Amino acid sequence: MKGLLEYLKKEREQDWRVELRSKLKNKERTQLERLAMPEQAADIRNKNFAEVNLGLSEEQARHEAQRCIDCPNPTCITGCPVGINIPKFIKKIEAGEFLDAARVLKETNSLPAVCGRVCPQEVQCEQVCFYPQKLNKPPVAIGFLERFAADYEQNSGKISVPDIPAVNGIKVASVGSGPAGLAFAGDMAKMGYDVTVFEALHEIGGVLKYGIPEFRLPNKIVDAEIDILKKMGVKFVNNFIVGKTATIEDLKKEGFSAFLVGSGAGLPNFMHIPGENYIGIYSSNEYLTRVNLMNAADPEYDTPVISGKSVAVIGGGNTAMDAVRISKRLGAGRSMIIYRRSIEEMPARVEEIKHAKEEGIEFLNLHNPVEYFADEHGRVNKMKVQKMELGEPDASGRRRPIPIEGSEFFIDVDTVVVSVGVSPNPLIPQSMKELDVSSWGTINVNKETMQTSIPDIFAGGDIVRGGATVILAMGDGRNAAAAMDRHIKGKVRELISLIKEFKTIGEVLEFAK
Repeated sequence: MKGLLEYLKKEREQDWRVELRSKLKNKERTQLERLAMPEQAADIRNKNFAEVNLGLSEEQARHEAQRCIDCPNPTCITGCPVGINIPKFIKKIEAGEFLDAARVLKETNSLPAVCGRVCPQEVQCEQVCFYPQKLNKPPVAIGFLERFAADYEQNSGKISVPDIPAVNGIKVASVGSGPAGLAFAGDMAKMGYDVTVFEALHEIGGVLKYGIPEFRLPNKIVDAEIDILKKMGVKFVNNFIVGKTATIEDLKKEGFSAFLVGSGAGLPNFMHIPGENYIGIYSSNEYLTRVNLMNAADPEYDTPVISGKSVAVIGGGNTAMDAVRISKRLGAGRSMIIYRRSIEEMPARVEEIKHAKEEGIEFLNLHNPVEYFADEHGRVNKMKVQKMELGEPDASGRRRPIPIEGSEFFIDVDTVVVSVGVSPNPLIPQSMKELDVSSWGTINVNKETMQTSIPDIFAGGDIVRGGATVILAMGDGRNAAAAMDRHIKGKVRELISLIKEFKTIGEVLEFAK
């Protein structure tokens, strides 16, 4: 009897779908309302850098988890770039097994607390959820639940570290410590590789640290995720610019067998209009990096940022939203978004636009700057703006903005942040002339394997995509890790096969020379 009970217990542990299935029928589940994320009040949060979203309570998380009907064909999984078993981790939350939910997340996601905050679930896993697809109702709040499980684990002090097999001794490297590099590092470590991540800046985390403000993604959350990778054996080297400090060829001589290039897209784009070089006009990269990574919001630090009382941010993406919301927190009386298309066509997340509006950000849609002016000291003090209208769709599928003749007018500004896109980091392509790159400067890869024109070099994230989301970059890192593993093992098998053809040890040693 004891053996039978142990067998049944084991079967129950393996079949997570039995959790609470008898407690609620699906009809009852579909009647539950989606919960809203608790937030700081808008008139308080726009004066501080504390996190806006406050997270779900245990009771709220279990309520939201009960909305999942455990579809027999869970399309939410296919909508996730890193393949999280979404129903499984949600059912763990419903059962109150929060630490187990976090473990499920970490089976395929090295950064669950990060993704729960900045991943655009609304256009990925949540978009293909049963509720909006079949019932025209709000989807299960997958992102809120992912954040809850990851935060619960971090706050519990019982952080699980994925099991690592015996190290195989093969050295691989990631160039860059952004989301692509971190996801790659986690997967390679799980497969037993000796992984080193090289970062050009003084802080590990790439765009997660320099590009996203703390009111959306606190640095301590990123650091906690990185600490898990360190416990998995991943090594991190900062202040190291691959291509300058050492080339990839130099690193090969140090025993590295293969590389992931995840160096991002840190080269800012400008509009090339008159006056764009005046004092007080920043790229969004510089503005965000100064505040997020160099503590420019604190006057006690040596890297201040000039931020005036009338701030215009040019652009409509998440980076533009981050910059304009920062300007409000730095004391601007008027913070404006100037975007040449309509608000419906803004690429920023709906949540970010909503938060910006609530915080007092002014939106000047269908407007475009055409010239900047400055005072006698060369500091920007005015901009000429032209009204726009929408024409036929362009190559992006969005309606093309067309200037309206004679509609120009002036706006007083003392700070401008240009956030009209970025270009790939050119350092690696410039240092490796044989690397195949596109006319845009992105590295060309096999889209399934992320392998470049150089067999031992893989690439992912913004250096390939030219600008994308954190989760898509992580998906690239995971795909590259799986393909690199197959590539290295294939080379090892070829080498073993070749060695078997030798008849004496002397022939092997001669070959090794």
